[in-house]
Amino acid sequence: MFNNLHNRIICAMAAMAFCTLATAQFRINLGETSPIRKLSIAEMAINSLYVDSVDENKLVEDAIRGMLEKLDPHSSYSTPKEVQQFNEPLVGNFEGIGVQFNMLDDTLLVVQTINDGPSEKVGILAGDRIVTVNDTAIAGVEMSKEEIMRRLRGPKGSKVRVGVKRSGISDLVYFTITRDKIPLNTVDASYLIRPGIGYIRLSSFGMTTLKELTDCFTKLRQQGMHDLILDLQDNGGGFLQAAADVLNEFLERGDLLVYTEGRTVPRQEFRAQGNGSFRNGRVVVLVNEYSASAAEIVSGAIQDQDRGIVIGRRTYGKGLVQRPVDLPDGSMIRLTVAHYYTPSGRCIQKPYVKGDMKGYYNDLEKRYIHGEFTNADSIHFSDSLKYETLKKHRTVYGGGGIMPDFFVPLDTMRYTRYHRELSARSVIINANLRFAEKYRKQLLKLYGTEADPTDKHGNPIEGKGFKAYEAGYEVPQSLMDEIFSEGEKQGIKPKDDAEKQLTTIELNRQLKALIARDLWSMTEYFRVVNEANDAVKCALEQLK
Repeated sequence: MFNNLHNRIICAMAAMAFCTLATAQFRINLGETSPIRKLSIAEMAINSLYVDSVDENKLVEDAIRGMLEKLDPHSSYSTPKEVQQFNEPLVGNFEGIGVQFNMLDDTLLVVQTINDGPSEKVGILAGDRIVTVNDTAIAGVEMSKEEIMRRLRGPKGSKVRVGVKRSGISDLVYFTITRDKIPLNTVDASYLIRPGIGYIRLSSFGMTTLKELTDCFTKLRQQGMHDLILDLQDNGGGFLQAAADVLNEFLERGDLLVYTEGRTVPRQEFRAQGNGSFRNGRVVVLVNEYSASAAEIVSGAIQDQDRGIVIGRRTYGKGLVQRPVDLPDGSMIRLTVAHYYTPSGRCIQKPYVKGDMKGYYNDLEKRYIHGEFTNADSIHFSDSLKYETLKKHRTVYGGGGIMPDFFVPLDTMRYTRYHRELSARSVIINANLRFAEKYRKQLLKLYGTEADPTDKHGNPIEGKGFKAYEAGYEVPQSLMDEIFSEGEKQGIKPKDDAEKQLTTIELNRQLKALIARDLWSMTEYFRVVNEANDAVKCALEQLK
């Protein structure tokens, strides 16, 4: 039995001896002393002889994970389900009903419907509570958010029946929704922040990013934009090609954007084609310690090519290129094959010790304790890490991440301990959701359904829209009191009146931004919070 099973394994592996990995090929060595042969015998012995039954699939998955964990922090294994979830935000769409929601008191509360999506078409409204899906209760029961999403999602063309509790209506209202492709946008916000200065915030780099960005350019130019603030704060990256496409919009023909190189992967360069739509006009890129990967490629190239300036704090330092290895069951290995380098030759990847995952992922905490987030003088680079920009020959530094041209310290005083605890326990967001549900109609009647309404001649309508809201709306004290009262019920109290006063200032701004988001979109949220964002203020100062 042992020999027969062993022979079957060897034959099966021999049939898979060649595997295509993008343009490269590799051959599996099945010689007598081959490590692969050794691994297959070990797996076969455990599966055939171990005292208890084992899950063979899990055994193989654990072996793969074990091998990858000893390599670098970003080589990884994903199950078929994880592959699908990973790809959705990058590909740019998924199939479902098209709502943005939050969980409030164990109930799904619709925050917004996706414009022209399936839910909007049948009449689902912001503020609706979805309590049943296909006659199964999802409210007031112990059901995870993931399970609720699974029930609402489904293949394009399939139907789902939802029961909705709507304010002012005693009985449930039922809707049959035909699922469809739902776009996932990577632009969080886009607006004219000052006369002539556009602001665009990118959350990631996906397949739809270039079109979204150029659409924003067109819209903002019509409003008089000639300079741009590109906000990549908290942008964790995405597709390399999307980053190259974005850079192509800003740089001249032949300009080097980024290059990759590895032990078995020859140098591959990405250069601008010279057909970008924003090759003139000043550019400021905002980054912080959570800007990573593709965000670092963009900020590094803008800096190295002297196309613009970078403002904020040193970026994360994720510069390893992963290549997907698709496995027969739909799972995937993402294997690091090369490094990213900026045009000046800087390696984006921060140093790491192979196998020390804990140390690698605690790096940001170490940087915080060291004072790097609050004091530029705490950051020191050796002369060996000095590089020069390609046109103006300014000094920039390698060694992991992108060091900005202008440092903006983290304001550790803005969010008090009291504020952070109220936020962590969801006291603030739940109070805001209840408030928006109760007063949405009243506020929309007062300010209008459009953030920037115009008359038939294209002129702004006075007293309506976001500008009227920004100038005239004040967060009611009753909402603040509700938050403080609920916090006290949960044992969250300020240490003194001074902490409560500081909390009140920032909480007021946060609530005004959240209410604006619930009335219109994420753009209006950022239109509020950006007026107090130190990096944005620094960018505006540089563009004066």
